[in-house]
Amino acid sequence: MSVRYAEKTAFSRVGKRRQVVIPKRVCQALGLQEGDFVEVQSARGGVLIKPKKLVDADDVLTPKEQAQVRRGEAQLRRGEYVTLHQLRHELDRPAVKRRRKRV
Repeated sequence: MSVRYAEKTAFSRVGKRRQVVIPKRVCQALGLQEGDFVEVQSARGGVLIKPKKLVDADDVLTPKEQAQVRRGEAQLRRGEYVTLHQLRHELDRPAVKRRRKRV
């Protein structure tokens, strides 16, 4: 179903605290879920509501971190990885001291 069709046939009303319920069909068409953010603007005598994704400035990767992520993704594509089971096994093994051979 298109959003336009849902807009023409769906009604809602303003509640006590200026709350408006977005009809289920419209939410589904826009992919909105509980807890998502929306931008609200007045436009041409009406209200425009747009889905928005908010990003915390602390959650943005630095260029160095982005490079590390790209390297890791490339390793995964090449099959260069260790499973969680293998990692736990390696971490649980006692460390083995190796002696250097004297020449």
